[in-house]
Amino acid sequence: MPIKVMLVDDQALLRTGFKMVLAAQDDMEVVAEAGDGVEALEVLRSTAVDVVLMDVRMPRLDGVETTRRVCQEGAGGPGDPKVLILTTFDLDEYAFSGLKAGAAGFLLKDVPPDELLAAIRAVHSGDAVVAPSTTRRLLDRFMTLLPAAEGSAHPELDQLTDREREVLMLIAQGLSNGEIAKRLFVSEATVKTHVGRILAKLGLRDRVQAVVLAYETGLVRAGGR
Repeated sequence: MPIKVMLVDDQALLRTGFKMVLAAQDDMEVVAEAGDGVEALEVLRSTAVDVVLMDVRMPRLDGVETTRRVCQEGAGGPGDPKVLILTTFDLDEYAFSGLKAGAAGFLLKDVPPDELLAAIRAVHSGDAVVAPSTTRRLLDRFMTLLPAAEGSAHPELDQLTDREREVLMLIAQGLSNGEIAKRLFVSEATVKTHVGRILAKLGLRDRVQAVVLAYETGLVRAGGR
């Protein structure tokens, strides 16, 4: 079954460009489009979608609020779509808000086609688009633009063991499970177990939200530990 993709952007020309790229793939199909968040929610109520490419700045209802409603409240339609936020360097704070709202990752609007396709496939398979260096660089850039978190601790972090806290810090630095395993001299299966427990204890849906929490609480800071 092809991956069902929805394009949400107020620029019709941009949607057309993305649609041409996706149409050339045997495992992808653009099943819906929308020019703003209100229209997107309406379409999602009756259309099964796997992955939504979501712009952040749109009329009527922006991409951040639309993402929140899709990820946290459900769109009221078939399926459980994953959201990929589309952003530019000068809109980093919107991307961060989108990640907090439940997006599975974010991409630059001028992302190379191969990276776009890889991100869609990764999100569809259950992974989060968080490991690429682009994501870490953007996090480092826009976290300095946001209000500082109140204190460096977070009550929920107290639930983590020392090893789980260490794994969370490495996740936030953009390391994959394999890279974390090598760093800690453990098996990749052990890392996966730690990641699963971290997400469960902190009530997070994926690695992206784990990264956001690590930055937001001061466990990891922009530019390094």
